Amino acid sequence: MTEDTASSTHPPLPPTTEEERFAWLRLLRSRRVGISTFYRMLAEFGTAKAALAALPEVARAAGVNDYTPCPEGVIAAELNAGRKARARIVAIGEAGYPDLLAQISDAPPLLWMLGTSDVLEKPTIAIVGARNASSLGLRMARKLAVDLGAAGFCVVSGLARGIDTAAHDAALPVGTIAVQAGGVDVAYPKENEALAAKIVENGLRISEQPMGLVPQARHFPPRNRIVSGIAQAVVVIEAASRSGTLITTQSALSQGREVFAVPGHPFDGRAGGCNALIRDGATLIRSAEDVIDALQRTEPQQKLCEPAPVPTSQRQLPLREAAVLHRQILNKLGPSPLAEDQLIRDLASTAKEISPLLVSLELEGQIQRHAGGLVTRVV
Repeated sequence: MTEDTASSTHPPLPPTTEEERFAWLRLLRSRRVGISTFYRMLAEFGTAKAALAALPEVARAAGVNDYTPCPEGVIAAELNAGRKARARIVAIGEAGYPDLLAQISDAPPLLWMLGTSDVLEKPTIAIVGARNASSLGLRMARKLAVDLGAAGFCVVSGLARGIDTAAHDAALPVGTIAVQAGGVDVAYPKENEALAAKIVENGLRISEQPMGLVPQARHFPPRNRIVSGIAQAVVVIEAASRSGTLITTQSALSQGREVFAVPGHPFDGRAGGCNALIRDGATLIRSAEDVIDALQRTEPQQKLCEPAPVPTSQRQLPLREAAVLHRQILNKLGPSPLAEDQLIRDLASTAKEISPLLVSLELEGQIQRHAGGLVTRVV
């Protein structure tokens, strides 16, 4: 059983009791249950408790035998670790859950938060970019963060080295939001431990991952979708033509967010991604004033906050059927590259049905895409 990525709608109501919250977290932490599967299970079975009871049968239908949901002791330990760290867990639909983030199709059902939620009341702008940023890039990140903060915006980023660090540090006086790839109680990279502690004093650290998790490569793409999902717009400062930063811009575009880019010298490899974004239609920005002016020229802010409608014409795969199709995709792939169009033909399916599944598998770190439309399975 793997994550179903067919369109899903979020459950209408958050958990109302601690027992229900416990069941939500246990379902979400169960092996091979992803975001979309979580929502589909709740929709099909009504409650997280009923979904947990049905999980072994759903897994058997997908070819996974001897499946057991996440043990209760694991959830009890995570909740206890959260209390010790003075973190709180917030469910989608509850007060305190970021409004814009709640409206993306793969919004985290539960978020760990550490710090003050006051910063969520401000309009948010994401600033992202290269880890090995240049001196000019770092100066630009600091200047934008300071000026956007003075204009009433909250800067959100991913607490990574380089541009992220500079943006967070400059925005500390007015509060900043750090979206973490690992547990909300884990300062990563280690060099940002002091910065992470300062963010808690006047800002917010959030994560969808379990407490204590040290992030690995596969955790960063899902983190990036939260960075863009929580913000009205994403500003990119220095990004190579093939970099993780561009995953954030891809998420932003799919979420209907504005993408702004700071241009760079054509001979600087760190500017390749930004220059390409501008060539392809991203708004060129030179200052915070450019960002604010561009936002004012777009649709009214309330429209940015409206959730995108779920297409009624898109076929909703039953959960078991979707899980089987996901397994078939992985079975067709190996370490040798295979063209995506050939994969679609081998599955006797359509690009419209297979492409979203490939995106999900890539975000989960189960497949890797290569130049020329090739794809391999990560083994």
